Amino acid sequence: MGFFFWDPTMVLLIPAILFSIYASTKIKSTYKKYLKVPSRSGLTGKEVAERILRNNQITDVSIEAVEGGLTDHYDPRGKVLRLSKDNYYGKSLAAVGVSAHEVGHAIQHNVGYGPLKMRSAAVPVSQFGSYLSFPLIFAGFIFNNPSFIDIGILAYTAVVAFTVITLPVEFNASTRAISEIQNSGALDPQEVGGAKKVLNAAALTYVAAASVAVIQLIRLLLIRQAMDE
Repeated sequence: MGFFFWDPTMVLLIPAILFSIYASTKIKSTYKKYLKVPSRSGLTGKEVAERILRNNQITDVSIEAVEGGLTDHYDPRGKVLRLSKDNYYGKSLAAVGVSAHEVGHAIQHNVGYGPLKMRSAAVPVSQFGSYLSFPLIFAGFIFNNPSFIDIGILAYTAVVAFTVITLPVEFNASTRAISEIQNSGALDPQEVGGAKKVLNAAALTYVAAASVAVIQLIRLLLIRQAMDE
């Protein structure tokens, strides 16, 4: 039962948890800072997204405003770009950066970017793993059934794989975003640094999530190994 309470392997998680807290704080503070800095172009996030889509000759992607903060995402199944209202209507450096990043995913989809295909294909398996992994592991400890634990660890491996695959997808979308911002004239050269800082801070959250997932998997494997000793 050490996995659910305390065991020596918990020490492995502490750095990753601290990193996650730092990453969460960093994106919130950085986004909030640049949300208050208006762009000289006066373009809203929606207008920037439309401009970049036009420049890439993408005509089948719609743009919608959604509730919440930093709820921005691109839905490849419906080809819908959803921007939080602060970014959809906003004219800030943060709004431009985040909107361009999400268009970066639409561009990836349009050109058939390999890692995005892999991530999309992994979604059902990852969801299955996230729902069943820990209940199976818990049941394995309760009923002293190693087979349940093994299946649970296998299911959790799918979750870990998804978080790792996400890294190149997000990094590439940000790289595309900065390039498109510069090419489209959405921001002056002196303003690009602010948008880049927002995207770099957002990238940290994905690195932190992957770190926690990988270390958690290592913990599970160590605990499972200890059961056989």
